[in-house]
Amino acid sequence: MNSLELIKLNKHYGRKHALKNFSFTFTNGIYGLLGPNGAGKSTLMHLITGILHPDKGGGSINWNGKPIHQLGKSYREHLGFMPQQQELYSNMTAVNFLGYISALKGISRKTVPTEIEKVLEQVELSDCADKKIGGFSGGMKQRLLIASAILGNPDLLILDEPTAGLDPKQRVIIRRLIEQLSENKIIIISTHIVSDIETIAKEILMMRSGEILTHGTVSQLTEQVTDAKPTLENLYMQY
Repeated sequence: MNSLELIKLNKHYGRKHALKNFSFTFTNGIYGLLGPNGAGKSTLMHLITGILHPDKGGGSINWNGKPIHQLGKSYREHLGFMPQQQELYSNMTAVNFLGYISALKGISRKTVPTEIEKVLEQVELSDCADKKIGGFSGGMKQRLLIASAILGNPDLLILDEPTAGLDPKQRVIIRRLIEQLSENKIIIISTHIVSDIETIAKEILMMRSGEILTHGTVSQLTEQVTDAKPTLENLYMQY
């Protein structure tokens, strides 16, 4: 069982306090981060991935009981990240792109072809392996980005708005894929679309202004709804 422990994380951007004494422990399963723009979701994910660092003296992050800044490269080997916005090289094929990402991740050259074949099959893009990315639909590009995140079979998967800009049908495809990938992993999904996570999340954290407003399973959260329809969407609107 993996454990990601966040302890009193604080992050400022100048005078803006983007994350405020944020503490939570994640274990294997899918977690949803719900909140409006500016809630601190992306800041939190960038701290977890090491792209950003907490304020000096502003908390710590432990992976399986050890601080991630001490683990360094060995922590990154457990990590897969799909950022919200990432430029794709339109003239590259899917295989070329994943080969490039494999090199950045330090995956052994001997295993790269097998790894790429496996992740393309997982995201149902095997038949597009040698096609140029410029001809991909939005949903195909999102699935390719997920493929790049799961290269190397990471134990910790961070997905920032994985369905942004997709139509409802494409969102369902991505949601099913994430659920299939969730065995023996911690998957953290940042979104503002309630339907993307309410059926697959082990637990949901609702955020605003850098803090957790409430968290729990969908059934636990809907018990907090005060209006006639106890849905997660209504709770989200209530906050």
